[in-house]
Parts: sequence; C-alpha cells; structure tokens
Amino acid sequence: MGYIVFAIVLILIHFGLWKLFVKAGRKGWESLVPIYREYVITKITGHPAWWVALLLIPIVNIFIFYGLYLDLVKCFGKRRFWEYAAMVLLPFVVLPWWGNDPKVVYLGQSFSAEFKEKYPYKKSVAREWADAIVFAVVAATLIRGFLIEAYMIPTGSMEKSLLVGDFLFVSKLNYGPRIPMTPVAFPFAHHTMPIVGGKAYWEGIKIGYKRLPGFQDIERNDVVVFNYPMEADAPFNRPIDKRENYIKRAVGMPGDTISLRGANLYVNGEPGFKPPHSQMDYYVYTDGTGLNPQRLTDMRIDYNPYAREPYQLFLTDEAYEEVKGWANVTKIVPNIRHQDTHEPGIFPSNSLYHWNIDNFGPLVIPKQGWTVTLDSLTLPLYGRVIRVYEGNELESRSDGVYINGAKADSYTFKMNYYWMMGDNRHNSEDARTWGFVPEDHIVGKALFVWLSWDEKGTFFDKIRWNRIFMGIK
Repeated sequence: MGYIVFAIVLILIHFGLWKLFVKAGRKGWESLVPIYREYVITKITGHPAWWVALLLIPIVNIFIFYGLYLDLVKCFGKRRFWEYAAMVLLPFVVLPWWGNDPKVVYLGQSFSAEFKEKYPYKKSVAREWADAIVFAVVAATLIRGFLIEAYMIPTGSMEKSLLVGDFLFVSKLNYGPRIPMTPVAFPFAHHTMPIVGGKAYWEGIKIGYKRLPGFQDIERNDVVVFNYPMEADAPFNRPIDKRENYIKRAVGMPGDTISLRGANLYVNGEPGFKPPHSQMDYYVYTDGTGLNPQRLTDMRIDYNPYAREPYQLFLTDEAYEEVKGWANVTKIVPNIRHQDTHEPGIFPSNSLYHWNIDNFGPLVIPKQGWTVTLDSLTLPLYGRVIRVYEGNELESRSDGVYINGAKADSYTFKMNYYWMMGDNRHNSEDARTWGFVPEDHIVGKALFVWLSWDEKGTFFDKIRWNRIFMGIK
C-alpha cells in the first residue's frame, strides 16, 4: 500500500511540474529528467547554472534543492508563508493545482534583480519570525539526522566506561548518515509525541534502507548507538529508525565467532577486548561489621541495597583491589555462573542451548553473503534474522524448511550483523539477551562526553567536570 501511495504522490508532483514548465516556456518533458530538470529550474529562476553541482554535496544539497523549488513557485507569484509551507509539505497537492490554474502565470526569473524590483514583497514581522523559526527547525533536523546528535546515558550498562548522566555527541558521519526510513515525523520527537503521547511519525511513506558514504567502517570494540532490534515486535511494532536508541560496544564483527567462558569474552578463539573501566559484580564477605553504605556512595561504587552478608558490589578492577584491602573484608567472590547452569531469557531462548551470561556460544555472527545450512540447530540461532530483519516468510514443515513458500536447505544473508555488549557485563541487557544487531539499525558512533550530570552528588558537585569533553574509547 505504501508503494502505491508513493507512486501516486510522484505522479502528481511531476504532473504539476510539467504544467509549470510549459507555462515558463519550457518543454514539459524536461520536468521528468532528474538533474537536468534542476538545471532547467536554474534557467527559469535566474540562478547560476553551477548551483546544480551543489546538489552533489550531502546536506548542502537539501538546502539547494528546496531553495530552487521555492524560487520556482515564486516565479509564479507564490511567496506567502502558507504557499511555501504547502510547497514543502504538500507538493503533490499544490503543484497540480497551480499548474492547472489559468490565473497562475509565469512572471519572470524570481532570483533576478529585475523581478525583485518589479514585484517587491515586504515581509511582516510575523513572517520574518516564522521564516526564521522554520529555517532553524529544518537546519537543526538536518544536523541531527545527518551530522551529529546528542544522546544521554540512561542506564548503567556501560559503567564505568560511560556513566549514567553522561551526555554524548554521536556522529552520523563516521559510519555514513542513514537516510530517514520514516521521513514524515514530528520535529525533534523520536517515536512518541511529547506531552500528548501517541506516534510522532506517519508510516504512509517509507524509504528502504540506504546509507550515505561514511569516513570509516564499524571497527571492533567501537562504542555504537543503534536502534533496539526487539521493538520490531509487539507491543511496539515500530519502524527501524523509530525504535529506541541503545548504546553498547561492538565486540563482534560480521563473520566473527563469539563465545564467553567464565565471564571472559573470546573472539575467534582469542581473548576479546576488556575495557579498562568495565566492572563485574562480586559477593563481599566481612568479619560481621558490615559495609558502610555512605562510604560506597562516596566512592561511586554501585551495590545491591537489598543484599546483606554477603554484599553484592559492582566493581572495576581498581575498586576491587581497594575493597579487598579493607580491614573488615574477609573474602571477595566473583558472581560467575557455572558453565552447566541454564539461565532463562538468554539468546536464543531454546532448550538446545544451555547458555548463560558468563558461559555463552560459540556463535557465528552473520555476514553479508555468508550461507548457513538450515537445520534444527541453526534455525533457533538465525531464524529471527531470516524472518524479521531480512523480511522473509520462514516456516518449518514436516518435510523441511520453507522460505517464501520454497523449500530451502540453506540461506544466504543479505546484511551484516554485529554483536553488542555492555561494559558492565553483569548489569547489561545486551546481545546475550536479544541476539544480533542488523547493519540497518546502526545510528552512529559515540564521540565524546559534552556534559556529565551526577544525580547522586550534592548541589556543588553534580557536574562531573573531569568527564567533560572526554573522548570515548
């Protein structure tokens, strides 16, 4: 249905442009040829022809595109605010309307000095403010969508590498800006309307996954912001780019084999990256005198407030060494699951795989072009990828596996996938819970902390000054 609506919109827009081109003394067919059409618009409006070259520059091309088309309708006397707004939001309505209206005639090149002198137009104060606000909203939306976006750390899954209350800048340019897949949306709202609630986007127009060229590919152990893949399911059923933003470390690349043994990460059989500020949870035993909660708070040590002897503390290696040296601490035991312990809710949530958060895998991460054999062992691992992320109908029948109605004994993946884990290995909902992250869910690369706000601090030390402008590693 969405493709039909999109096709109708395109037909109406081009029909209107054909009519306006004819009114301007050009050939109607010229309105149908991309790039050449914009070159003709520079002739109709009086813009320099080299403006067409600016359409090849990302971000700049958006401003040039709208500038050309707004000046085009200005050539026909359309320059009131509602007319500009309609041209941007409803071109499939106003272009055919103006093209067929005999009262709408070509007045001349709107960008020329002669036109401005012959048809002067003084904006009201309200119009000046409206134009400024619209420009600011459009510019901020483009910057947020294609260049850089602010993001706040809401949970402790990346402690202590990233702290709750850290405000980050996330670059869209490093991996390449993703073209908005659900382009009609309320400005600055991600998926839910502020105050009133409800969807902040319209799914009538959808664009397939496309990404502009970036500066780099995702590298192993990058800190990455991505859309939470499980919101493809009920009750959310959200489009890809409107799913909640998560931030984790990409510890596994496409084609890697991931495993955990005794809470230690292995990638392709070799020890994986251990972040210098990552933390694990430990059971801490004392001589009976207990631990002072205020001391733990002052040291910024997270702990389970409901646990008593043994205490459950989340410690970095540095904090571990300090707590171990306390006079009343008799023993510290890491809270590591046994390799034979099956933990509910761990990917792939299948009785064939008795994995837990500390002992997991080995598991191969799908790579574009990789072909996997389909059987009872691989379907629990890759069935969701085939069905949900790559959009196929997958069915297991008595005589075998069927994909899109055809019997299949193997499947070749269309996209790359990543394995995302939090640095706080025992307090992180990550890939061990929900599996792979498809490349079309990748939002951007975390660059640096521009503000860090500590809710637990006093009034005078809520801002963590030592973290401001801290690069993310």
